[in-house]
Amino acid sequence: MSLSLILTHPGGAHKDELLACSLLAAVNRVPIVRREPTADDLVDPSIAVVDVGGEHAPERNNFDHHQFPADHPPVCALSLVMQHLGVYEDARQFCDWLEPAEWFDTRGPNVTAQWLGVDRSTMNKLNSPIDVTVLRRFAKAKRLDPGEPLWEILSFIGQDLLEYLRDLRSRLDFVAQHAEIWNVNGDEVLFLPRTEPIPEEPSAGIGRYLENIGKSRSIAALIYPDRRGGGYGLSRHNDDPRYDFTRIEKEPDVHFAHARGFIAKTSAAEIVRVKELLALAKV
Repeated sequence: MSLSLILTHPGGAHKDELLACSLLAAVNRVPIVRREPTADDLVDPSIAVVDVGGEHAPERNNFDHHQFPADHPPVCALSLVMQHLGVYEDARQFCDWLEPAEWFDTRGPNVTAQWLGVDRSTMNKLNSPIDVTVLRRFAKAKRLDPGEPLWEILSFIGQDLLEYLRDLRSRLDFVAQHAEIWNVNGDEVLFLPRTEPIPEEPSAGIGRYLENIGKSRSIAALIYPDRRGGGYGLSRHNDDPRYDFTRIEKEPDVHFAHARGFIAKTSAAEIVRVKELLALAKV
């Protein structure tokens, strides 16, 4: 059933209900209202009740977590909406910020800082004016309608998050289908061949793919298609010190090498030559 309204609590605003409302707004162009829910709201499946109401009933679009026991695993309203939209597992895997957000909302800043292994003061250093302004303006609003600037910003946030998760899953499947792991100079190197059509961002998803297959620490370098030319990009993986691509900057078929040595671009398309360049960049 499509929604007619997104309802969340009044007063102070937090990231979990703001992002939960953003996801729902991305899927349903309906108003967001900030007030306490009524009994009628809770039984009406066309009204999404977010972070308030005292129940988690996704079949009626009710997404509250405050009734969960104190020892319940950290989940917030955002977690519940993501589960309902079928993107939670990918979000936990690919959005590094999600688990800390769940802890912060359900355990508070002090416990979250301990869990992260940082000082409490570090948590404040992670705030930005973007966070402050969007949350403050959201907290001040009683109703946001499609077409209003803040509603559209929230919808953009939700759209971008959903697109990121869906596109990344597709990208990971692509990398898994085409990637090869080479042993070059005693090092493991990931090679992604050219395909037609070439992806818009050829290197996107490689890091997450390597994490998935348990190779994130063993892979020293990456080779992937250069979308601006017919050759390849060569880069260190996780800034691995075993390669310095300034060592090949004077090669005739290398048209770019970053001064810090972490990446280079070559017009070479033959695999033999690409491997030669990799060998020359070996420290």
